[in-house]
Amino acid sequence: MAAPSDDETRSPGRYAKGIARRQEILDKAIEVFAKRGSKRTSLRAIAQEVGVTHAALTHYFGSLEELLVAVYRESERRNDTEHPEPSGLSPAMMMRVSAEENRNIPGLVQLYSTLVASALEEGHPAAYEFATQRFSRLREQMAERVRELQASGEIRDDLDAVLVSSLVIAASDGLQTQWLLDPSVDHEAALEMLDALLAGGRDSR
Repeated sequence: MAAPSDDETRSPGRYAKGIARRQEILDKAIEVFAKRGSKRTSLRAIAQEVGVTHAALTHYFGSLEELLVAVYRESERRNDTEHPEPSGLSPAMMMRVSAEENRNIPGLVQLYSTLVASALEEGHPAAYEFATQRFSRLREQMAERVRELQASGEIRDDLDAVLVSSLVIAASDGLQTQWLLDPSVDHEAALEMLDALLAGGRDSR
């Protein structure tokens, strides 16, 4: 979010209104992107779709890339709140559950893929920060879960936990891309098979 103006800093009430206004714009933007994905367009065109001025979007989000990051992060936060992750799942099954939920919002799946692709190019600091932080967080969370499952005998103990996490993330993201291009690709079934392979033949069901 853009830094508050001097007037907003001096007036708590005005600053609070600014926060509320930003959230209102973000709510509308999420609805738009959930339907349209991240089709290449300008911030001005998005402003028109959202129903606000170009100046308003620029004030609250700075750039199109920053808006895309904010939209995805808020959508992910809402999904985590509304659909808490079942406990005890392996990393592959965690990603499988996420894949099932993502089928209902293909536009946001496309948005995520666009942000990751942008992060690989120069001149996209917001996308780079988003992608690197997200991958780092997921690797840490999943590695900890892998170690727990290795201790209980549910995942092979001869595997490096961090590498397992990296592999699961790579498989899920790659399958997600294939699904965007060809909806017949069974993302969930492939992750379930990967789970069985990591378990060394354990019946993942």
